[in-house]
Amino acid sequence: MSSSITELEHCATRVWVAGRIVFVELTDGRQIGFPSSRFKLLNGASDAQLKQVILRANGTALRWEELDEDISVSGIVEGHFQLPLPMAA
Repeated sequence: MSSSITELEHCATRVWVAGRIVFVELTDGRQIGFPSSRFKLLNGASDAQLKQVILRANGTALRWEELDEDISVSGIVEGHFQLPLPMAA
């Protein structure tokens, strides 16, 4: 018997930035935040550029037009980041 695995695609209903943390609210009500320093382009962005995030693709992606950066909501939920957390002092 053969079966296929269907990936669950996470969707956000809103996105916002507080300080250097990017937050998404998922359709199931969860709110997830991540440091902008976990992504190369976001790490180098100004605070003003970072706040210009919008939802795209029916809530499945975050988009920073000026930075030409797209990040999938599913990737965030699953913990797929480009850069490691900085070491604690």
